[in-house]
Amino acid sequence: MRIVFFGSAPIGFPVLDALLANSQDEVVAVVTQPDRPAGRQMRLTPCPIKAFSQQKRGLNVLSPEKIGEIQEELSALRADLFVVVAYGQYLPRSVLALPKYGAINLHPSLLPKYRGSSPIQWAVANGDTVTGVTILYVSEKMDAGDILLQKEVPIGSEDTSVTLESVLAEAGAQLMTEAVEQIRRGTVSSRPQDETAMIQVRKLVKEDGVIDWTLPAEILRNRIRGFLPWPGCFCKVPVDAGLQRLKILRAAVEPGCGLPGEVLDTAGEGPLVATGKDALRLLEVQPSGKRVMDGASWLRGRPLSRGTRLA
Repeated sequence: MRIVFFGSAPIGFPVLDALLANSQDEVVAVVTQPDRPAGRQMRLTPCPIKAFSQQKRGLNVLSPEKIGEIQEELSALRADLFVVVAYGQYLPRSVLALPKYGAINLHPSLLPKYRGSSPIQWAVANGDTVTGVTILYVSEKMDAGDILLQKEVPIGSEDTSVTLESVLAEAGAQLMTEAVEQIRRGTVSSRPQDETAMIQVRKLVKEDGVIDWTLPAEILRNRIRGFLPWPGCFCKVPVDAGLQRLKILRAAVEPGCGLPGEVLDTAGEGPLVATGKDALRLLEVQPSGKRVMDGASWLRGRPLSRGTRLA
């Protein structure tokens, strides 16, 4: 089949690799987001999939500001199938009607649970022990198309959104390969989603990373794991007459009781901080403007006394 791949984020790497490796199909174009300013100097930088695709000789890469700009070009490609993985733009009905077999999408959750942005982050932050990947038809309503295939993936107690994304990307590539093969053979079947079981999640914002010490330690630990690498979870530490931001990258739940945000212990692997229920041992942190370090090293450079309140 003639396939057009739509994607912008690193989670699409394994899928695109699998499509390119299959000699029975031809990737006739890769559509990505246009270059955006990045870094301190705000230089125009290609998205990960575009940079990856440009390394492949002869691969046709398109990166329109709006998908409608290239509708005629997409039509001229005579594609049999569109494959979409974290593209970042809405595909209108006129575009979805172009390929012979429609458009299919990889979504990193077990739909209809966690439709929308940041499904991986919210699965970890909510303390789920199982998630998965779904291959579905792209519809005009976001993440609401009929389901072709699904596969469950466990979430380990030490998983973060970063480690889980890598696992889901590989599982998604395998499942996408199977879906494309079924479409080629004409054996594919699909089923509608159960709208009564739908859970919608929103896009993360910076404020989601603010640590609320009145919450239970287990909830805070899950958010720390889920909100990596962005927005991260952070609090403020008293420094001289002011407050310094401290990013928390890894923590453990331990017994402890005190006022929320109160430092209970400054020995061992890092400070132990009271929460709404139990306490949180800060195992890996990053002070503002400094490198990532373990909690014990941070304590040696910034001694905290018991009873100090973190904000």
